[in-house]
Amino acid sequence: MQTRLAISRRMLVLALLITGTLFTASTLMADETITPIMSHDLAGGSGEQVLMYTVDFPPGFSSPVHRHNAQVSVYVLEGSVVMQVRGGKEITLGPGQSFYEAPNDIHVVSRNASSTKPAKFLVFLINQKGAPLVIPVK
Repeated sequence: MQTRLAISRRMLVLALLITGTLFTASTLMADETITPIMSHDLAGGSGEQVLMYTVDFPPGFSSPVHRHNAQVSVYVLEGSVVMQVRGGKEITLGPGQSFYEAPNDIHVVSRNASSTKPAKFLVFLINQKGAPLVIPVK
């Protein structure tokens, strides 16, 4: 028969393993942080709006393939990001560099170039008011 001390030790080891696994999983699954700056209807009754927001990519983050159905300009503020639209070349951008996506572009690569440092960029987007900002693509 096992002693209470032996059982307690096994339970402690099991608790540490579970906690370590959960911590690692939550770290690996960190999402981007989107911070709205401004939204405004475009003049002329077109039904379009302009949006500005910042996006923070944690180290190693990569977003799934998507599109925006919008005109999108990206300006890198900190760190470096890798961007590519279908049919285009993969490019790595650093602070002060920009990237453009047309409404029909499919964004196949959007990731932090670093596995150890965060990246931050400014997004300027023009789309139809009320339309989804991100559309997943398979």
